Amino acid sequence: MKNSILLPLLLIGTALFAGQADTILVHSAAMNKDIKCVVIQPSGKAGKAPLPVLYLLHGWSGSYAQWPSLAPQLKDKADQLHMLIVCPDGGYSSWYFDSPVDPSIRYETFISTELVKYIDAHYPTAADRAHRAITGLSMGGHGGLYLGIRHKDVFGAAGATSGGVDFRPFPKNWNLKNDLGDPVQNKDNWDNNTVIHAVDALQNGQLKLIFDCGVDDFFIQVNRNLHQKLLDKKIDHDYIERPGGHNGQYWQNSIDYQLLFFFKFFNRL
Repeated sequence: MKNSILLPLLLIGTALFAGQADTILVHSAAMNKDIKCVVIQPSGKAGKAPLPVLYLLHGWSGSYAQWPSLAPQLKDKADQLHMLIVCPDGGYSSWYFDSPVDPSIRYETFISTELVKYIDAHYPTAADRAHRAITGLSMGGHGGLYLGIRHKDVFGAAGATSGGVDFRPFPKNWNLKNDLGDPVQNKDNWDNNTVIHAVDALQNGQLKLIFDCGVDDFFIQVNRNLHQKLLDKKIDHDYIERPGGHNGQYWQNSIDYQLLFFFKFFNRL
């Protein structure tokens, strides 16, 4: 694996993160490329307990910079809640799975294996699933729950805000055909890579779950369907509906509540 290198943080409002956030390059052997990630560290780490880590995934057409730009309070939240926040680049339209048709798309492997190992090796983390969580918005909400459920040995808690937890009702959207093939001819690919299918393998108590969606969001019905399926399976979870749509205003508000949920998980409050 190549040595990862630190780069200057190139974001609007950089001063907010001075000395507490870095943009790094992490090499993915699975995809043979370097991938940018923002790492937000709490100040005054010295002498404190090892840090729990929250992996925070961006949405479709976004990048590693989306969350720090959208929610500048993340710096303060990292301080207040004493956690490391990692915002990796998930590609323009990866949906955070390993594509069954395009071998160059391996974001599931990158985040759940390569990135986690890198962060634990280079930062003062509490390197176990009890202190590791993952969530995200929209496409990243799919990624948060999908990776959390499929990698329960890595993540102890998972979430989504406005998550695309079942993209099958939208077969013409978001370039999904490029990564999954035709939805009719490759039905198994489309079924097997959704969150709502992944929960078939989930049992109660294996993973702490939180997800929410705005009532005016085009993903509201698939989130309600997931909520009902978890109820039917008697799997404990937090599900919230709030006023709002599929937009930055909703996500900037939502993430504060999810951060508190994960803080309580890390500290068993």
